[in-house]
Amino acid sequence: MDLAQEEENKNHTGRLKAVILAGGKGTRARPFTDYFPKAMIPVHGKPLIFHIIKHLSKFDIISEIIVVCDLKGFGGQIRNYFENSKIRFVQDSGNGTAGDLIYVADIIKKEPFVLWFADNLCALDLKKMFNQFRKKNSLACIATRDLRKEETGFAKVNDGIINQFIEKPTIKMNDCECTGIYILSNKIIDIVKTKSNKVLNLSFDILQELSKKGQVSSFDIGRIPWVDVESPNILERKSKEVKTIINSIN
Repeated sequence: MDLAQEEENKNHTGRLKAVILAGGKGTRARPFTDYFPKAMIPVHGKPLIFHIIKHLSKFDIISEIIVVCDLKGFGGQIRNYFENSKIRFVQDSGNGTAGDLIYVADIIKKEPFVLWFADNLCALDLKKMFNQFRKKNSLACIATRDLRKEETGFAKVNDGIINQFIEKPTIKMNDCECTGIYILSNKIIDIVKTKSNKVLNLSFDILQELSKKGQVSSFDIGRIPWVDVESPNILERKSKEVKTIINSIN
C-alpha cells in the first residue's frame, strides 16, 4: 500500500478534471481521417467526442473537461465544433500518449484526474471507478472487462464432428481487456517528466513498470458495452452496442 497515495486520496476534494486525448493520427480509420480527426467520426448524428463529453458532464465529480488535440491541424475542427462551450483545449505534444500529459500538468496540478482516449465509447459509472481508485490506493486505475461478445459463431467439436453451434456467444477471457479509460494520480505526470524518451506510450512506458509494483488497479465494467471506435466500419458492425451506449448517455 502506498501510504502517501492513501493520504492524498483522503485529502482530495472529491472532484476530478477530465482529460480527453484526441490527438491521434487515426491511421486505422483512413481514408476518413484524411479529412477529419477520428474524434469527429459521426455517431448517431453527432461527433464521437460529443457523446464522450456529454457522458462526462453528467457526473458532478467532473469539475472541468480538457481536450488535448492537434489545434494546428485537424484538431481545430474539434475546437470549432465546441466554440461556445466551456471546454478547455490544449495543443498535443506529438510525444505519445504519456508525453501529452506534461502539457496539462499546470491545469491538473496536484489532483487525480480522468484520462479518456477519444476513440472509446462507453457509458461506465465514473463514480464507482473513482471509488475503486481510492479504495485500492493505486497510482492508476484502468477500466477493464473480462467478458466479450464475439462477432462470429462458434462450434463444439468432438473427434472431428460438430455437436453444437453457438451463435456469437459472450465469452469470459483469461486476460482482461483494457479500455482507453483511466483515473490517474497526478504523480503519473511526475513520473513522465523523469523519462528521457521523446515519445512515450502510457501503458508500456509508464504503467507497465508500476503494475509490477502493484500500483495499478482495475475497474471491471462487467457487461456494460464498450466500443473501440477505430473506424466508422466498427460502428456499423457493432450498431447494437453503440445504440445501447448512446441511449445510456442520453
